[in-house]
Amino acid sequence: MTSPQLRVAAVDLGATSGRVMTAVVGPDRLALTEVHRFPNAAVQVGDELVWDVVGMHREVLSGLRTAATTGPIHGIGIDSWAVDYGLLDRDGRLLGNPVSHRDRRTVGVPAALHEMVCAEEMYAVTGVQELDFNTVFQLAAAKGSTALEEARTLLLLPDLFGYWLTGQIGAERTNASTTGLYDASAREWAVDLAERLGLPWTILPALRSPGEIVGRVTAAVAAELDLGQDVPVIAVASHDTAAAVVGVPAETEAFAYISSGTWSLVGLELDKPVLTEAARLANFTNEAGLDGTVRFLKNVTGLWVLSESVRCWSERGGHADLPSLLGAAGREPALRTVVNIDDPRLLAPGTPADPMPERVLALADEAGEPTPTSMPAVVRCVLDSLALAYRRHLRAAVELSDRMVEIVHVVGGGSQNALLCQLTADACGLPVLAGPAEAAALGNALVQARALGADLPDAAAMRRLVRRTHEPVRYEPRTGLDWSAAEQRLRGVQA
Repeated sequence: MTSPQLRVAAVDLGATSGRVMTAVVGPDRLALTEVHRFPNAAVQVGDELVWDVVGMHREVLSGLRTAATTGPIHGIGIDSWAVDYGLLDRDGRLLGNPVSHRDRRTVGVPAALHEMVCAEEMYAVTGVQELDFNTVFQLAAAKGSTALEEARTLLLLPDLFGYWLTGQIGAERTNASTTGLYDASAREWAVDLAERLGLPWTILPALRSPGEIVGRVTAAVAAELDLGQDVPVIAVASHDTAAAVVGVPAETEAFAYISSGTWSLVGLELDKPVLTEAARLANFTNEAGLDGTVRFLKNVTGLWVLSESVRCWSERGGHADLPSLLGAAGREPALRTVVNIDDPRLLAPGTPADPMPERVLALADEAGEPTPTSMPAVVRCVLDSLALAYRRHLRAAVELSDRMVEIVHVVGGGSQNALLCQLTADACGLPVLAGPAEAAALGNALVQARALGADLPDAAAMRRLVRRTHEPVRYEPRTGLDWSAAEQRLRGVQA
């Protein structure tokens, strides 16, 4: 290392909460300390569901200010969820609050765009899983709006916050690769595709790779936060899943990962994209990773359904906390009720008129499955269904990429859910190594440390440091449950 010890600030923005953490990185040290946490949620404003990004920026500044009081800060990195963006006018000012990907404005948009460019051709270029809320479909939905007509620059959320800290504009590749406007083979913006779709490609900024310096904090930011003005903001693997994959403590290349949080992202790390028609039909995505790697994965609805079910139930007078519900769910009959956890009806937030638990019950009823009669039974249904989805998508990833998998790493918040981790091992028939929960923040910090001179030449070196400092919990697969029969039941419904 050029320095025996580096201390960086990792800003990790999630769709339900945000955190600012300090990380100390040394030859045999990788330690995280949370200095600020704040709730985050989309807000319904009129007929739009939007993000309060100015409020988020205020919280980020507050966290960085606290971090600066606890010791020197050598760098700052920002990661967040993907696809959502802000638009800047010609003066660099934000044109309204970014619309959330959970807004309903993109319903039906993919089919309309496919009349211009067919789905097969779009996938052959971008390799991106078709989801209604991909950036390309959000932009198509915004056609004709004042904001899009006046926009001069599009910034994905980590790039937007980096811009507010440094005044520098750009787009980090791992997040850009989720938009549906990024050429997975050329690793550049798919300008020709954007033109054919009638989208304003000139608003797409120049691309950066993980580890590049975005810029130094401005004099105003430095003064406000009591930071040195030479503190760099570093483009980390800014899609939080890309950062989390960097933080996987893998001992072998034959690993699969599940980044388990609001979304579950199930996949493999590859050297090149899989752009076959079979991969498109399976709705897999190819997203950029560190050092030119590809994250070949499937987005699964994830723990969003669980958290929304518990929230809706609590708002209606339910009193059990999540640990109690998980304990009770563990005593419920296994695989009694399974549903398609990827059903698009589970995407939007629950409301008093349409609460999430009732949606789960409706899916069970449609599938001819036994109806859960208690909240623990709903929780067990959600977890069994998640594990079943992991089994199905992991097997597909292996078949489509012609890769062998020996172990599954579960990282993110879901790695602390012991019941789900055990069910995942059982369903997949493979050992599961769970943790670290803070994999995204660790990956964020490691990319910063390398950019600042740490002896971390590649992802393997980064993962060795994670293994030495953050030992995962191992779950061995158990026998006795007929996952194949449950899968057959669900397959019949999906057909």
